[in-house]
Amino acid sequence: MTTPAADGFRMPAEWAPHDRTWMAWPGPNATFGEVGGEGLEQARRVWAGVARAVRRFEAVTVVAGAGQGDGARQLLGPGIEVVERPLDDAWMRDIGPTFLTDGAGRLAATDWVFNGWGGQDWARWERDAEVGAYVAGLAGARTYRSSLVNEGGGLHVDGAGTVLLTETVQLDPGRNPGRTKEEAEAEVHACLGTTKAIWLPRGLTADYGQFGTRGHVDIVAAFARPGVVVAHVQPDPAHPDHEVCQEIVGLLRASTDARGRRLEVVEVPAPTVVEVEGELVDYSYINHYLCNGGVVLCAFDDPRDEEAAAIFRRLFPERTVTPVDARTIFAAGGGIHCITQQQPKAGAV
Repeated sequence: MTTPAADGFRMPAEWAPHDRTWMAWPGPNATFGEVGGEGLEQARRVWAGVARAVRRFEAVTVVAGAGQGDGARQLLGPGIEVVERPLDDAWMRDIGPTFLTDGAGRLAATDWVFNGWGGQDWARWERDAEVGAYVAGLAGARTYRSSLVNEGGGLHVDGAGTVLLTETVQLDPGRNPGRTKEEAEAEVHACLGTTKAIWLPRGLTADYGQFGTRGHVDIVAAFARPGVVVAHVQPDPAHPDHEVCQEIVGLLRASTDARGRRLEVVEVPAPTVVEVEGELVDYSYINHYLCNGGVVLCAFDDPRDEEAAAIFRRLFPERTVTPVDARTIFAAGGGIHCITQQQPKAGAV
């Protein structure tokens, strides 16, 4: 069976030019609550705010559940396309396709197997498992179906052959039981066109809670450009993530990318708030989204918001950094990167 890599496709870096951003609309479920409840209405307002922030820089298409399109359009406002199809949840990074290009004008997509972040007992995914192929079809992408249970938040690429992965995601027994590290890595490379994987041992502590992903990399580390990684650090030695982050930063600094460059690691301190209503939170600025000419950055009404924004302005001087309050998104189990999915221009490399 042919693969994207064998056919000349690979995943461009997130900073490559986009045609559009895809999102999904929050609907009534275990994550957000029922229609008319404050949880669902607040989530919809926040998702709409992210969509409008991205729309300043590029086209946005939002997939809304059946019968929810008109309500979505009212909150989203003009200039944002809405399409309807059945949904279970609203995390387009994870349920949507991973888009690929060949650098010569062709668009493709990897459609991973989705099973509710390892078959979590609260999750429903029969409809979300079909969203990847649906979105790829709307985009006109040639679609490749992977055998790997995986999500877009579980990987990050530099566009030059290197991919970041997490052992507790791709090797999760709830996702890929019996698959070896070598087998999982080979499938990732075949589906992304990468050649070098850097495996992180785990994710942030709170990401292993009820609505967590069991270690998505996009809350811990992300490429800012080839050879440069931004990494979450927890300055408080009493916090359980302090040692986790030290280990991850040390591993990244000792790593080389696909072209043999030793990685430069830019540390981004965690927000000062570590608990909400007695529960540990995994607030992180790493879960940002790069769009054409912009950085949509998680904010938390926190003293470190401006410090993080300044770091990203230095990293991306040609882009406008737009902070958006992400506390509602994190309360539901993710961040701004988790609810967005880029469709690169077909000629992007």
